[in-house]
Amino acid sequence: MSDTTLTQERYFVVRNHEEQYSVWRADRELPQGWEPVGEAAAKEECLSRIEELWTDMRPLSLRTFMEGDR
Repeated sequence: MSDTTLTQERYFVVRNHEEQYSVWRADRELPQGWEPVGEAAAKEECLSRIEELWTDMRPLSLRTFMEGDR
């Protein structure tokens, strides 16, 4: 695959019900339980966006449980 091909591919930032993030190719069907966050973009842009959004790597259920112990 050439560098040109890689830069033209579009991806989505996707999120699941546990508020975990990933990158998914825009030309593929999303897996069940995942939803897009924002518009399709270059992979590097999506990875940067995930760094901004996913500041707590713990799944939502664990964060909720731990907050209940306070």
